[in-house]
Amino acid sequence: MERLRLSEAFLPTSCTAAVFSGETHHLELNQIPLPMLGAGEILVKVTACTLCGSDLHSVEGRRKVPVPTILGHEIVGQIAAIGGDITPADLANAPLHVGDLVTWAVVANCGKCFYCERDLPQKCLHSVKYGHEAFRPGKELLGGLAEYCLLVPGTAIIKLPPHLPTSVACPASCATSTIAAVLEAAQPLKGRSICILGAGMLGLTACAMSRSLGATHVICVDPQPFRRELALKFGATHTSDSMQLGETLRSAGLLHGVDAVAELSGNNSAFESVWPLVRLGGTIVLAGSVFPSPAIGMALEQLVRRQITMRGVHNYGPRHLRTAIEFLASEHQNYPFESLVKQWFPLEQISEAMTAGKEPSAIRIGITMTQE
Repeated sequence: MERLRLSEAFLPTSCTAAVFSGETHHLELNQIPLPMLGAGEILVKVTACTLCGSDLHSVEGRRKVPVPTILGHEIVGQIAAIGGDITPADLANAPLHVGDLVTWAVVANCGKCFYCERDLPQKCLHSVKYGHEAFRPGKELLGGLAEYCLLVPGTAIIKLPPHLPTSVACPASCATSTIAAVLEAAQPLKGRSICILGAGMLGLTACAMSRSLGATHVICVDPQPFRRELALKFGATHTSDSMQLGETLRSAGLLHGVDAVAELSGNNSAFESVWPLVRLGGTIVLAGSVFPSPAIGMALEQLVRRQITMRGVHNYGPRHLRTAIEFLASEHQNYPFESLVKQWFPLEQISEAMTAGKEPSAIRIGITMTQE
């Protein structure tokens, strides 16, 4: 195997990575050799990576992840080398070249297995999930908390518009794409109402994207007043805590309930407070509960009589990444997405960054790479 399209003189032999070995609250900076590229593989020089809630949960021990691993999956970077003799293309069929600024889907898929053939590429039986893979020889650099990241065949890649700020682009491959999948499942939204549970990165993005899809009522529910205020800046027409939600819907004129609910908080009590307020024939999309929680009780007779559709969404497909980038390219200046990354840290200060990410006011914390 050999590297093509870029002289090895331009590449180091190794790079710095923050390695998580399973010890709670501990990441260690190690030198990892750069891999030799096979056909279809791409090496990306990481520009920046934002910390998703799942990264924090993994380091805190609340979420199991294979170890040792390199966390981080909200990544932006420049193509540094391309393996093989074929010019790859991105999701818009644009050719990819060394130097292109890109992001990519969290899950690489084979395109041929049982789940790929059933439009669930994120559940591919042969998947590679960036920021979630244990080390294998030559396949260590599969996360964003490193100076370089290896992209394997089957990765959905998209070139980034030059005017899109890094702080806006980084979460696109996680939060924004997930919301594109959630709202696809909640459609139609034009002229309708949606209740969004949670005003974190997912919820704020859902507010803005729902408005772009023509929703007339966007009700965002969150227990924290400052996050409810932030939701109004992202297009929410009404905000509420869960206790006052019924009154909020009545004051908005939604006497029959809401058309759709997007559950993005992962909070059982929030869901239990809102599902009785879904209108007859409405839709509930669940995406926030991605870690173990107690079971809840539901009256199945109510689901049947009220003809409610309930759907779970976990991760997303390649088309949702393209939708996410198109949405951000056209709408990011209409909403304060750039402000959601509260602070940037160099990779060498990853421990401080993890601590900062625990603050309730931090929607996102970012990591930048300092190498030239």
